[in-house]
Amino acid sequence: MSEFESLFPDVESVRLALSKVGYLSDLGLATALFCAVRMGLPLLLEGEPGVGKTEAGKALSQILDTQLVRLQCYEGINSSEAVYEWNYSRQLLSIRLAEHKGSNLVEQDLFSEEFLIERPILKVIRHRGPRPAVLLIDEVDRSDDEFEAFLLELLGEGTVTVPELGTFKGEYPPIVILTSNRTRDLHDALKRRCMYHWIDYPSTAQAVEILRIRVKSASIPLITQVARSVNKIRGINHLQKLPGIAEAINWVNALHLLEIAEITDVRVPSTLGFLLKYREDQEIVASEWEKVIGN
Repeated sequence: MSEFESLFPDVESVRLALSKVGYLSDLGLATALFCAVRMGLPLLLEGEPGVGKTEAGKALSQILDTQLVRLQCYEGINSSEAVYEWNYSRQLLSIRLAEHKGSNLVEQDLFSEEFLIERPILKVIRHRGPRPAVLLIDEVDRSDDEFEAFLLELLGEGTVTVPELGTFKGEYPPIVILTSNRTRDLHDALKRRCMYHWIDYPSTAQAVEILRIRVKSASIPLITQVARSVNKIRGINHLQKLPGIAEAINWVNALHLLEIAEITDVRVPSTLGFLLKYREDQEIVASEWEKVIGN
């Protein structure tokens, strides 16, 4: 029996382990994470911003008690920025020092381990264990087609090449979690290499449990009112950005700090900046505030 088999014999053991580190998972997500770990397959998590995709990757590394390496994608990211780079300032200093001493430097001296800077992908490929690292490729939908093509090679072969040093193959292949806010469609070729799971907004009951765990000092009545109100706000038409669970947590923290015990308190509308990030959204919600706080 492998270590992962004994650590996570079934899906329910994953759910319990996640709950112990403060992440409440439904059966679908727990199943996806269980299979990703046990089968060694990359997992693509999609969903609206703020539903807990990134936190799922972080929680997984916690329950596995292994290193989390996060690669934040952005427009224009390329493979060299994700894999490695050379410490040019140290190389230049070494050249000047060699000139001062009258010694000669060859190319191999400058492009050696001494001057190599590991970026996330090379770091997880060269991870020394004892368990695989978790590679969190965050917001992959913000990258471009060229970077997606690079990821295909990484996910397919599990190797990385540094031309000056050779090809590295991981002794402990990483557990790869990709997240996407679905701002654009990813290529089918990338999706074929991954398991897929959509994370939806939590129900009111689920949100209450999450908020209760994450904001222990707040009262249950306040948490319940916030969870119910946030779900109502998500049902309002024409909002530019629906509030996620991360915004709900911040809102509860702010209300608790301000010693607001009821969502009907007249001060509550002034705190909507914790929940809604566009002025137009705040105006729309304010115009329907009575419906939001009503039963």
